[in-house]
Amino acid sequence: MSINKVLITGNLTRDPELRITASGFPILSFGVAVNDRRKNQQTGAWEDYANFIDCTMFGARAQSVSNFLTKGSKVAIEGKLRWSQWERDGQKRNKIEVIVDEIEFMSSRDGSASQAPRVQSAPSYGQSYGSSAPQAPMVDTSVYDEDIPF
Repeated sequence: MSINKVLITGNLTRDPELRITASGFPILSFGVAVNDRRKNQQTGAWEDYANFIDCTMFGARAQSVSNFLTKGSKVAIEGKLRWSQWERDGQKRNKIEVIVDEIEFMSSRDGSASQAPRVQSAPSYGQSYGSSAPQAPMVDTSVYDEDIPF
C-alpha cells in the first residue's frame, strides 16, 4: 500500500494563473513558499530556508478560487503529488507538483486574518459551527479533461 497525501501551509509566491483548455476546462496554477528549518552547522543557530512548491487545481472550483488568491495570500493546502517528465531542446526535464484537493484561505486579499471559507473537493458530512462565510462550490476533481497532459 502507498499513500500520496500532502499538507502544506504557506504564502503564494505569485499571482495565480488561470488557463482554459480548448474544450473550456479551467486549470489554475500557482506557487506556494513553505519554510524548512535547519540548524546552521557553523553558527549553531536555527535558520529558515524557503521551498517553492508548484500547485495546480482543476475545474470550476479552480476558476472561482482564482478570484480570491493573490501574491502573498496565506493558504493551507491538502493534495497529492504528481511527477511529470518532458523533453525540451533535447534535454529531459521533470518536476513534482501538488494537485490541490482542498484549499483553505488563511488571509484575505489585504493580508489580514480571514474568515474565508474552506474549499473542498468533496462534501463535508460534519456540521461546521461558528462560520457564517458562504461555502464555495464543490467540484469532483477526479474527472479530468483529455486536454490535460499527464
